[in-house]
Amino acid sequence: MRKPVFISGAEAAEMIQDNSTILPVSMTLVSAAETILKEIERRFLETGSPRGLTILHSCGQSDRDRGIQHFAHEHMIARVVGGHWGLQPKMMELIANNRVLAYCFPQGQFAQLFRSMAGGEPGKITKVGLGTFIDPRIDGGKMNEVTKNAPNLVETIEINGELYMWYKPIPIDYCIIRGTYIDELGNLSTEEEAMSLEVWGAVMACKKYGGSVIAQAKYKVKSGSIHCKQVTVPGVFIDAAVICPNPEEDHRQTHSFIFDPAYCGNIKKPGEKSDTLAMSLRKVIGRRALCELHTDDILNVGTGIPNDVVGPILAEESLEEEVTITVESGVYGGIPMGGVDFGIAKNQFALVRHDDQFDFYNGAGVDVTFMGAGEVDASGNVNATKLGASKPTGAGGFIDITTNAKHVVFCSSFTGGGLNCSFEDGKLHINQEGHIIKFVNQLQQISYNGKNAVTKGQKMHYVTERAVFELRPEGLTLIEIAPGVDLQENILNRMEFAPAISTGLKEMNPAIFQESGPFGLKEIICGHI
Repeated sequence: MRKPVFISGAEAAEMIQDNSTILPVSMTLVSAAETILKEIERRFLETGSPRGLTILHSCGQSDRDRGIQHFAHEHMIARVVGGHWGLQPKMMELIANNRVLAYCFPQGQFAQLFRSMAGGEPGKITKVGLGTFIDPRIDGGKMNEVTKNAPNLVETIEINGELYMWYKPIPIDYCIIRGTYIDELGNLSTEEEAMSLEVWGAVMACKKYGGSVIAQAKYKVKSGSIHCKQVTVPGVFIDAAVICPNPEEDHRQTHSFIFDPAYCGNIKKPGEKSDTLAMSLRKVIGRRALCELHTDDILNVGTGIPNDVVGPILAEESLEEEVTITVESGVYGGIPMGGVDFGIAKNQFALVRHDDQFDFYNGAGVDVTFMGAGEVDASGNVNATKLGASKPTGAGGFIDITTNAKHVVFCSSFTGGGLNCSFEDGKLHINQEGHIIKFVNQLQQISYNGKNAVTKGQKMHYVTERAVFELRPEGLTLIEIAPGVDLQENILNRMEFAPAISTGLKEMNPAIFQESGPFGLKEIICGHI
């Protein structure tokens, strides 16, 4: 019977050849095989090898210091094809300074591309990405100048008179995965991991192209110790295994926790009274955005403002049982974490595979998704993926989820860079205006295509602290303004274009601006019948 060799992290690093393509599987720091990744970096810094690598990753895989940040060295990598770099400052610096070829794929399409590759298909065919910067008729997902003349990794094709995106296969030489237990035959389980991820599809894609699979595990156990239904990857598909010698540092469950059984579903912790979210600009935006919910909605929460405020506001308003929160990592319910721990949740009632979760987002579509926005234009197009030349953050799951959501609610401050507001007497007071205009004539990058959304009848709102817009066939339309602001001075003069203005222009609910306590969201949502 085939079984892996058990080796050290340093020996695993020696396996990696120059000019190879490597697929590490993790998200944020969850499931990052730090013992192996650190040794690959150490070997490069000491010997200059391996070099010329291509790194593939479907989602962000760092906590600003670890994860695939270990590959972020000039000459060590020649090309990166990834989903998100927002928590990878060194990688963003390489991309921004044209030190590496850089392509972005939508997170869900990339995770599912591995499944397609594993089955010998010619790639992933989908409508997700059409009309965005991923579309080869626009940028082809190319994130910097040096990549513009490089070969396309995605094309458009026509099937039965309809246009689709074709994400091409990328052969894999090494797949690096992580698990909890591995037995003497190499059978690997993942029960203590905080996400299920796309481990199986990635391993099978690697094997399809003749690559090697290297696994890091926390414990080695006797053959037969792991229940057959708990085996994530059979040992016959693992070539080498590394037992982590320092789990507290190099096999953490996530950035903030060495291990907490509530985040992998092993236990349910008693309910904890959440601290009331302090009044802030973000809370105001979140309150108004959540007014778009209906009872029994299944919703998705993106990074940034939504992830910071949606969960706490729903708890404050006693609405956790009225709607269902999902996260792109595969989480259903529970209390999602944010920031460097984005993607995990405590006490979730279901945790599905990462690539399977996007079958829901790309197929039936979530009822409502709350997403951030960096720039918006008159057609309702949104840039949330490239916030200045030095911040090529990438798409993450943004494009996948917004493409097929029934209702998209973008959450953003009206201006950026120094905006300061206060809230008294149910009114918004702008104490200092931001110097960055967000409603612009020309986006740096198209992450969301308003024209496509209008064509297919998608419902869209753009919520800020002082104005709410709806995307209608006539373009971006102002439908509400905050009490206490002047339409001309505080809104129209702070935009590069003139929006349509609804004939039924309303004032935002003053309760949204009250300092503390529930503002009546439960009554609003339950009244949407």
